[in-house]
Amino acid sequence: MGYCRLSPSSEPKSKLRQRFKVDRPISPPEKKDKITITIHLTPFNRAALVLSIITIQIVVHLYLSTLYFSAGDGFLPLIPVSVSTSCKEGLVYVYDLPKSFNTDLLRGRDALDNRFMIEETYSNDGFGPHVSSDFVSIIPSRFLSAWYATDQFAAEQIFHRRMLNHPCRTSDPTIATAFYVPFYVGLAVDRHLWNLAATPEQRDQDCFQLLRWLQDQPPFRRSNGWDHFLTISRITWNFRRQPGESWGSSFLVMPGMQNVTRLIIERSPWDSMDVAIPYPTSFHPHSAMQLQDWQNFVLEQDRRTLFGFAGAARPKIRGDFRSLINRSCEEAGSACRSVDCSDIKCLHGSAGTLELFLDSDFCLQPKGDSPTRRSVFDCMIAGAVPVFFWRETTRGQHSWFFPKEGGEDEWSVFIDRKKVRRGIVNIRKVLEGIGEEKLRKMRERVVDMIPRLVYAAGARGLGEGMEDAFDIALKGIFARFKEQKKRWR
Repeated sequence: MGYCRLSPSSEPKSKLRQRFKVDRPISPPEKKDKITITIHLTPFNRAALVLSIITIQIVVHLYLSTLYFSAGDGFLPLIPVSVSTSCKEGLVYVYDLPKSFNTDLLRGRDALDNRFMIEETYSNDGFGPHVSSDFVSIIPSRFLSAWYATDQFAAEQIFHRRMLNHPCRTSDPTIATAFYVPFYVGLAVDRHLWNLAATPEQRDQDCFQLLRWLQDQPPFRRSNGWDHFLTISRITWNFRRQPGESWGSSFLVMPGMQNVTRLIIERSPWDSMDVAIPYPTSFHPHSAMQLQDWQNFVLEQDRRTLFGFAGAARPKIRGDFRSLINRSCEEAGSACRSVDCSDIKCLHGSAGTLELFLDSDFCLQPKGDSPTRRSVFDCMIAGAVPVFFWRETTRGQHSWFFPKEGGEDEWSVFIDRKKVRRGIVNIRKVLEGIGEEKLRKMRERVVDMIPRLVYAAGARGLGEGMEDAFDIALKGIFARFKEQKKRWR
């Protein structure tokens, strides 16, 4: 067919096996002579002693009951981590916000498409419903439990649940390294985002109230927000409304937000307080073992298509590049396949897009409504190599999660869209020119990145020392705040 295609290799596919050390058994203490002490108590003293023991047990029980909270995987303890040796990087304090700032926002119907109930879309702690039976013919049954119909704007709910269950969460704000604000601002703003008749006051109402509440809290007043952070499930441009504009909220330019770090799916390259996190995909492995099994599965795929594209053309936009990509795909014949997402076929991660990416060596990634798009992460967790046409899609975005060593050309391809428009460059010929050995290395690099791009289903992550996107984000927050604290001194 004129292009290289990898066949399954007999070489080991993953270098991610975990190694464990077994500590030497501790020698038992030397036996010493026993000393027996006999205490004689009167009946009154015995009764008092028994009553005292019962009282202590009741007090301890009541105290411990306050350290437990409901979570997706049951009831998990809020460990007194002030003495834990496993939290050397820091402790996180999670604000108990009024429900009007988070869970109450899950009620009602989706503002953009009232066919969907918000509560159902973000069920299962934000992951959404389990996938349909369409996936049965695409992936082995052992992976089905890890696949959900996850909305791309679910990060706020996913992070909130993990924060509540984190082993380094503390109930004592005086010893906390970082303060998490579980405000579902994406949902708050979404209620008015598509309403052209909404006033600026309506668009900002929830944000103003949240900041008023937050600025009354002693930890916030003490640091002026420098050690506070929150998750934002929509792109940064939805929260930067300027005077005279009508789109979105002005949340990120409000007084009081200038020092707060935001974990956001697409950041502003000009605002250092924005930190880009991966878009949620539909893959949420329950354990490190299940994730490693998936990595081997995608590495061993017999990919029959050179490149694929999942997206919708936008003919109303002058010079729409996606329309050009569709034409390039048609001209490539059997070397290219596409999935038309013009309706809801690709919403919440579809079986069709997963099947396409599992079958493709490369996946074309033009920009979406903004430079980034969820499809980048959908394609990479399927083991396909992404092809970018805008530098802004990666540069200045997810730097905490993409490899720091090596260059982007080790795990992705860049093709200048301007040369494609002029007919100087042909997408198929560029990708056919990548040798089999280089393609194999690129795919292995992409697959190695998968743990850093997914959000585990387990309430406390993947386990076995493997970090997912949430773990890397929180570790980055701790490091960021410690560095900022040095500057305060």
